[in-house]
Amino acid sequence: MRIFVDLWWFFKQERLKYFFGITFLMLSSFLSLIPPYVVGIIVDDIRKRSLSLPVLAAWVGFLILIGTIYYFTGYVWRQLIFGSSIVLARQLRGDLYRHFTRMSPNFYQKRRIGDLMAHATNDINAVQSAAGEGILTLVDSITMGGMVIITMAALINWKLTIIALLPMPVMAVLTMYYGSLMHKRFGVAQEAFSDLNDKVQENISGVRVIKAFGEESAQINLFRTASQDVVNKNMAVARIDALFDPTITFIVALCFFLSLVFGSIFVVDGTLSIGKLTSFTLYLGQLVWPMLAFGFLFNVVERGNASYERIRRLLAVKPEVVSRPDASDKVPGGDIRYAIRSFTYPGSAATVLKNIHFTLGKGQTLGLVGKTGAGKTTLLRLLLREFDLTDGGIFIGGQSIMGMTLEALRSAIGYVPQDHILFSATIAENIAFARPDASREEIERAARLASIHEDILHFPDGYETVVGEHGVTLSGGQKQRVSIARALLADPEILIFDDSLSAVDARTETAILKALQQERRNKTTLISAHRLSAVEHANQIIVLADGQISEQGTHDELMKENGWYAEMYAHQQLESLVSEGGTNR
Repeated sequence: MRIFVDLWWFFKQERLKYFFGITFLMLSSFLSLIPPYVVGIIVDDIRKRSLSLPVLAAWVGFLILIGTIYYFTGYVWRQLIFGSSIVLARQLRGDLYRHFTRMSPNFYQKRRIGDLMAHATNDINAVQSAAGEGILTLVDSITMGGMVIITMAALINWKLTIIALLPMPVMAVLTMYYGSLMHKRFGVAQEAFSDLNDKVQENISGVRVIKAFGEESAQINLFRTASQDVVNKNMAVARIDALFDPTITFIVALCFFLSLVFGSIFVVDGTLSIGKLTSFTLYLGQLVWPMLAFGFLFNVVERGNASYERIRRLLAVKPEVVSRPDASDKVPGGDIRYAIRSFTYPGSAATVLKNIHFTLGKGQTLGLVGKTGAGKTTLLRLLLREFDLTDGGIFIGGQSIMGMTLEALRSAIGYVPQDHILFSATIAENIAFARPDASREEIERAARLASIHEDILHFPDGYETVVGEHGVTLSGGQKQRVSIARALLADPEILIFDDSLSAVDARTETAILKALQQERRNKTTLISAHRLSAVEHANQIIVLADGQISEQGTHDELMKENGWYAEMYAHQQLESLVSEGGTNR
């Protein structure tokens, strides 16, 4: 029953709803005790031949009134108790979503998306059941069972009540044992469901790759194996669950047997009337539900316990990057200064960046180039505070980014990542993601600057064309340009391009860069690229090698040094000429 202790904070929060819900539930239980007693009276009157039509009509009218009130109370407690459990599910789902948005990339590197989705669906549903059906069965099994037993003992025969309930301790021991087994097996089953969820999510996201390599059959077999594992582990839960009803039914049957045998003896002895024995049997029938509810309670509670433990473990993970209590909420602006002595990713021993020192003036453009793995993306992500520096600092306008709130810092920055994430919405909505109130004219203007406007007009529904998840219906270049349009529409003080022009041709790249120079004359831009033509216009170019600055200067200065930059630029220019020549033939 620990789940009810763990959820006490919520029961206090919704105490009025639960108080009145439980009150009406108890009232319903009390009302359900009246008909069996009335039936017993009527049976005795029939046996004594003293029942008249007006008396029978009065009893029938009374029972109809009780039934009407019972109907009303049943409606009210269901609304209050089950309605409150829905509020709990909404609240937990909101807590999880907010928690996910605060987590750093390191959190997602250690966890699978499918597992996180399972927490937000199956686990929350199990906790919701504990707060709804669990409370119902707990209160109803105790109040209904208690009232029935007290009524049987006080109004009919206390000896027969004790005899009839002799098997009950056996049922209590067995259901507690089943409950402990259920808790363990349900936790394992939920883990298996998380694995399956993750497998489905990965395969749907990577369906193009699967088809391209002809791996459909292999992936179907892997899915079938994972699905069978879920079935096996849920069957292990079901085998325990299946023990509850037969056990309780057997105990109930034993109670009926004892009550009929000894009740008949009491009737023969003259210590019990046939009407009272009839009432006793009807009351015993009403005791079946509390007994079944008791078994069902263990099922719901143990599922809720296992799921709430999983949710709490996830919520207990602290965000690695947070705003300081005294952080400024003023949107930063000004020169950007890097002063990094060294940086290592959390949990890794390898140094990714070292001795990175440079200043980028406000309104200037920085070009970052270097081999794959040189540290370009890491350097840009540190500006966004996706990870925190422990040896060095980054400053905007003379203020450390550690002294700014995350909201203030990131509101000043527009980011176009390598992996272009688009949402299952229209193209217009994707472009206006950071500015939902943007007009259609503003959206189209941003699309023209990103050289994607003409492409959009050729789509079936133009700007109202709905793209698939992650923009699966668009080409790589189109996704890049929609992402660029989204960043340009936001018009941030600082704009970061992390290898964001790799999927467009040279002519489109030139058009986009020209638009950037015109639109962002007084704003800062950082461009990471493998194609050096994307950065040759930059005010400052930095070449990274093994996490360190190997060359630094303008395009003309670096060409004069005849280093890696000059060699790579000449090589790429030659490739471009060969490509153009091949096209002309």
